[in-house]
Amino acid sequence: MVLKKFPLIFFFLSLIPFFLSAQDTIRQDTLFRKRVLIEDDPVVSMLDSLANLKIFEDAEFPNANQYQNWSTYTDNDIPLFPDSVFRERIALMNDQSPFEFVYNGEVRKFIELYAVRKRKLTARILGLAQIYFPLFEEQLDKYNMPLELKYLAVIESALNPTANSPAGAKGLWQFMYGTGKGYGLKVSSYVDDRYDPYKATKAACEHLSDLYDIYGSWPLALAAYNSGAGNVNKAIRRSGGLKNFWAIKKYLPRETSSYVPAFIAASYVLTYANEHKIRPVDPGILYYEVDTVTVRNPLSFDQISEMLNIPMEEIEFLNPSFKHWFIPATSENPYKLRLRKKYIGNFINNERALYVYETKNGRNQDSLQKMLYSNYRETELYTVKSGETMASIAKKFHMTVADLKSLNGTKKNSVKPKKKLLVYTKSAKEKESGNGVSSTYVPSPAPRDTSIKTSSSSSHTENAVAKTNIKSDKTGLTAKTTHVVNAGETLTFIANKYQCTTADLVKWNNLNGEKIMVGQKLTIASTSSSASGTVKSEPAPKQGKSASTSTQKYISYTIQAGDNLWDIAEKNDVTVAQLKAANNFKTNSRLKPGQKIKIPK
Repeated sequence: MVLKKFPLIFFFLSLIPFFLSAQDTIRQDTLFRKRVLIEDDPVVSMLDSLANLKIFEDAEFPNANQYQNWSTYTDNDIPLFPDSVFRERIALMNDQSPFEFVYNGEVRKFIELYAVRKRKLTARILGLAQIYFPLFEEQLDKYNMPLELKYLAVIESALNPTANSPAGAKGLWQFMYGTGKGYGLKVSSYVDDRYDPYKATKAACEHLSDLYDIYGSWPLALAAYNSGAGNVNKAIRRSGGLKNFWAIKKYLPRETSSYVPAFIAASYVLTYANEHKIRPVDPGILYYEVDTVTVRNPLSFDQISEMLNIPMEEIEFLNPSFKHWFIPATSENPYKLRLRKKYIGNFINNERALYVYETKNGRNQDSLQKMLYSNYRETELYTVKSGETMASIAKKFHMTVADLKSLNGTKKNSVKPKKKLLVYTKSAKEKESGNGVSSTYVPSPAPRDTSIKTSSSSSHTENAVAKTNIKSDKTGLTAKTTHVVNAGETLTFIANKYQCTTADLVKWNNLNGEKIMVGQKLTIASTSSSASGTVKSEPAPKQGKSASTSTQKYISYTIQAGDNLWDIAEKNDVTVAQLKAANNFKTNSRLKPGQKIKIPK
């Protein structure tokens, strides 16, 4: 009987491996379906962004001796070194820097990323360093900070000036909207200061300096720069109060725990690029070849490119903060344009002609001024309410869904309640018609020689006293002033300035058509029957303290443990600079629990 059952038992035993294999397959399939998406490493993602940077199109490796004397490796060799060499070199870096450079397995992983796997993109970083590192070093030296912090921008953006993270961080230093606003970086429909290399570098130095004042440790300051002081503070508490990055590393978010090792690796590879035979790709521009000119009237990139024969890609690369290739400049709100020095003379000599130049696609002064007048909008953070969609929010703020997605760096059509979204405020025309709900800056150039400045709701400027000549005549004019035409101004522009129509200007000045000349005097008048020509006068301010100083109000705030300037600034809708000015803080001033500070209202 037992012998008869043996073949059957053997058969079932032979099926066990297949059964277990099937179970394993089912288990793996179930895990695959349930597996959380593994996101791309931010460091790798930023490196890959360099592949499409226009400035490098058709670029080739320069001659071997263009920047430094390279070692004798052949083109096919990728130098590999043992741990002992890495440890010795990084120890030397540590001896020469106030930053704590250490070597371990995670640092080696990132060294292999920069020096082996992505070495061609690292070569592009070396080329971009010729443009940006001198700027970073100037600012770091000004703030008395370690010059090695220049390598932080390599981790943040791979030195891509137009870098944009999925979370919405922008520019070389990857500022989020709220943090950038706390350090004076503004965002509008035409300009995003987070992309401005100069403004963002200054803000990054201030931010890092404030973080160092809190922790007294550069590795912890870098961790807080990446994930926020809140996450670092929680990690310190979970570690039992240890203020050491390597001690709290396991309590930090995954990305932040790799942040300092990546920084050390990037610092090492760029310092020892010669030994690793990584040659810089020449971007064709060096820092000391770039200069600035001041733009005082609306100007488009294609006007500059066509008239001065400058490659469009070069203008875009040097001026990444201007959206839509348009500079919304006015005499009251000028902007700096960055060009190579060899073009500066041509710009200055042809500045007036540039403002009135009509491009091949029909862009001219009138169209730019109309665009500036009607479309300039600043931004604000909006908290999503229950039941709202991307479409309903876009409609609420007179935006397209595409605009809303672009502004927030997202491709999603859905949005969750309580999420913060960046939206545009009302436009200039909507605000003037009484439909606006927010305070937005309306840039309108003030003629330098005019005797009148109209009333404006802008919080950024103060209006001078409007001097008018009261007079009555047969045409019904009750008040008038004289406006002297400046370079680049048109009737449309002047009409928008004084809230009248071009027809009014033609009638008041007996003009033959709409042509005007620089220096020409125009009468700006109001009538008793037409609101379109009304020019309002403002009472003269009292002498002594300025209106902004005499009416400035403050609220008192008591510093709590863990508070920092940028969090306080963001919560109270002010900038860090305003907090520092109100309290006479210096760069190295530290906040102490129980300390009372003033917050501008």
